Amino acid sequence: MTSSATRDATRSSKPVAVRTAWALLGAFLLVWVVFEMVKHAGWVIPLGVLGFIAPDLSFFVGASGPHQHGQLPRATVGVYNLVHRPVGPLVWMTVVALLADGPGQNAAPFTFGLAWLLHIALDRALGYGLRTPDGWQR
Repeated sequence: MTSSATRDATRSSKPVAVRTAWALLGAFLLVWVVFEMVKHAGWVIPLGVLGFIAPDLSFFVGASGPHQHGQLPRATVGVYNLVHRPVGPLVWMTVVALLADGPGQNAAPFTFGLAWLLHIALDRALGYGLRTPDGWQR
């Protein structure tokens, strides 16, 4: 059951230490993503940018469903939670690293995964976490 105070919240109430840890990881990942983009250029740059914004494209899944301000429609919650878990980009980067023949061939998809993980880290640092089945912040 959700109280009205919880329903009106737009950000999670994680402890400052947890959010600081996510912020430090986000800073590290930001430097790494920019380094990869500058080092490899080409397709690495657009895939890095796409990796950063792709998780929020989940907002468009079922966006027309009934919801209140600060709440995601129920049809969106599953996809949103799936793409906002760190395991997704970690599995992606592992598979890319194992399947590619060399650093020149896997730089773009690997940077996509790094930027995806950066997005998640910054969301968590700013207090935006996973959603409840009703679409509210946890």
